[in-house]
Parts: sequence; C-alpha cells; structure tokens
Amino acid sequence: MHSSSHRLKELVIFAVLGSILFISHMILIWLPSVHLLGLFIAAFTLTYRVRALIPVYVYVFIYGAFYGFASWWVPYLYIWLPLWGMFMLLGMFEPKVRIKIPLCMILCALHGLFFGVMYAPYWAFIFGLNFQGMIAWIIAGLPFDITHAISNLAAGVLIIPLSELLKKLNAQMFAAVE
Repeated sequence: MHSSSHRLKELVIFAVLGSILFISHMILIWLPSVHLLGLFIAAFTLTYRVRALIPVYVYVFIYGAFYGFASWWVPYLYIWLPLWGMFMLLGMFEPKVRIKIPLCMILCALHGLFFGVMYAPYWAFIFGLNFQGMIAWIIAGLPFDITHAISNLAAGVLIIPLSELLKKLNAQMFAAVE
C-alpha cells in the first residue's frame, strides 16, 4: 500500500511530466509536425505503464486550456492512446537492447506517420466529408505526416535511455519514502 506522501510525490511528478510535454511542444511549435511528444509518451509508458496516461492527459488539458478547447482539440483525447498502447505492449516483452531501441524508433515513427490518418475520420465527420474526401484530406497531409514520422524516428533513439533514467530517478525518490 502506498503512503500518502508516496501518492503526493507521484501526483507532483505526473503534473511536472505533463508540463514537460507541453513545454517541449511549445519550444518546437515553430517546426510543423516536429516535437518530442512521442519520445516522452513512450518513455513515460515504459516507466509508469498505465499511470503514464496521467501526464498525457495533463498535457492534453494544458494544451486545450492554452489554445482553447476548440474542435481541433477533440482528437487529442484519443490520438495519443495508440502510441501509449504500442509501448504498453512493448513493455510486456524484454527484447535485447539492440532490438529494443530500433523497435522503439519504428513504433514512434509509425505513430507520427499515421497521425493524420487518426485525425482524418474526426475531420471527415466535422466537415461532412465522404470517404473520398477523407482520403483526399489524408493525402494532402502526407508531407506533414512524413516529417512527423522522420522526427519521431530520430527522437525514438532516446526512448530507452530516458525510460531507464526515469526508472532510476523513481527508485531513488521513492526509496526515501519507504
């Protein structure tokens, strides 16, 4: 059973991690489709498992509060779940590091590549597009999704090192509580 000080520390950590997601996005916002969200969400998921959703949704709500809870924001409620899910599955296995790092890079890149595809059904619904219109929307966004995939692939090399660092920091931080 966790003590109340353990829960409080965890709550503060998740609030800070959600804020880091937001700040990292704001720092790179001038580069279309380039950010470190995939890296951070993947590392948080490998470290905190199900509880990684807490900083993800802290980020989502900070982002909405900052930019407004407009129609473009609604997909943010689901768009990070596939990334989280892929890394939940990866965390169930222990592949060798020489396989794990490239696999993390590929999974992160796939999320970037399919970001527009995941957004498209929502936009099709909002704008009343038929299936062909939705496909045209996806094709028009491909250059951005390719950029997103390439940047996620590059950032993905840091997922395992960041996750290992977070695990060590957590162990040290919570050892004092026990």
